Amino acid sequence: MPELQLLRADHGPAILAFERANRAYFAASISDRGDDYFSHFAEHHEARLAEQEAGTGAYYVLVADDGSVLGRFNLIIDEDGIATVGYRVAEAVAGRGVATATVRELCALAAARHGIRILRAATSHANVASQRVLLNAGFVVTGPAGPDDLGGKQGIWLQRDLAPAIADR
Repeated sequence: MPELQLLRADHGPAILAFERANRAYFAASISDRGDDYFSHFAEHHEARLAEQEAGTGAYYVLVADDGSVLGRFNLIIDEDGIATVGYRVAEAVAGRGVATATVRELCALAAARHGIRILRAATSHANVASQRVLLNAGFVVTGPAGPDDLGGKQGIWLQRDLAPAIADR
């Protein structure tokens, strides 16, 4: 059974393998990370760990029983209880409900573990699968997203208001 795990240093090799194996698949619907990302992966991975330690990000990986990465699920956290969600799942598990189930789990973690009140996500008009995932996970469309939000593409912003975090009750 796949497990959603908070990013650790030892996830690095499996994440890099996931990104390489799915690069062309991802580039068909979202902006490509570029060659620099792959040639300097260790620095990018360390930066995410530092952001997580500082509380400005929470980065999760969906890990299969064999240790391979099936997906990445990110929260970029603002100071006011709002976070932007980003995610990507492997082509091998796309279309099977994995992204929707994991985004739902991420929503629960965002509220309970990170004190997030509102989640936002942007997706391009062409990325219908991502829109479907977000809508099925309880997000609603809030307005247009422009090229600055989506790596040069037009799209929409979606939002989900979360129940108050446990600490707020």
